[in-house]
Amino acid sequence: MANLKSIRDRIQSVKNTRKITEAMRLVAAAKVRRAQEQVTSSRPFADALTRVLHSLEKRLKLEDVDLPLLKKVSDSNVKNVAILVISGDRGLCGGYNNYVIKRAQSRFNELSSLGLNVKLITTGQKSTQYFKRRNLPIIESYIGLNQIPTADDSSKIADQLLSLFLAEEVDRVEIIYTRFVSLISSRPVVQTLLPLDSQNLSSQDDELFRLIDIDGKLAVQRQVVSNDFSQLPEEMIFEQDPTEILQALLPLYLNNQLLRVLQESAASELAARMTAMSNASENANDLMRSLTLSYNKARQAAITQELLEVVAGANAI
Repeated sequence: MANLKSIRDRIQSVKNTRKITEAMRLVAAAKVRRAQEQVTSSRPFADALTRVLHSLEKRLKLEDVDLPLLKKVSDSNVKNVAILVISGDRGLCGGYNNYVIKRAQSRFNELSSLGLNVKLITTGQKSTQYFKRRNLPIIESYIGLNQIPTADDSSKIADQLLSLFLAEEVDRVEIIYTRFVSLISSRPVVQTLLPLDSQNLSSQDDELFRLIDIDGKLAVQRQVVSNDFSQLPEEMIFEQDPTEILQALLPLYLNNQLLRVLQESAASELAARMTAMSNASENANDLMRSLTLSYNKARQAAITQELLEVVAGANAI
């Protein structure tokens, strides 16, 4: 009977765990939808900003414009590099944090082996704890940001990066984040954030993901979004000097780029958590079936043993 009670207690414990994991999966799914709605709502501003930059690019040869954010430094002259690492504050999201931290560590070792002075800027509790335990140079940490990133979050980080770059404390700023691929796949990537590449100021075809429901199961639908620059008349006259306008818009462009990176990382984290909790719920169901089978077998054995004892007692009489 003691064995039966322990199995019953374990079945109940697994049931309770499954309720928690299923609730976390549903919460993550709802937040993924909120994240993609935020990306959609911020797109009109990003498109308008890119159209203006594209128009300015046609009138100016950006390579010849003397602006700090577009100033190129040859690889041989790069001495100081800042790496922005974007991770999460929480766990229970599969390998999301582990993958991006490993990629950041690999990049740090690669740059250090070249004799460069590497500084780290971390977002999220996980990466901050990891690099602090290894006594690596962290110059700024951002912990407790909104799980659905906002413009205020990106603005704080962008101001710090701009300050470092314009003060010439760093020659290049790289960002390591997790690119959203699908609900079950994401990929940590390295991207140069500063100086801005004039070739990338002209908008490229982008992808917008949408979370949809197919036969009761969540799936991702991708849509290629291409900006139409014809909406901005080419004969438009700028009252200010185009270089001054460009100088004012580039920080906004940087802030917008950083916001989209934060949003994509958040979507990757939430999708990873949703997948991890879904797998945990399925494993709980499998374990419950196995435990139920073991319980029925033990119960049947106990009943058989009691019947044998009754029969043996009756024969003794």
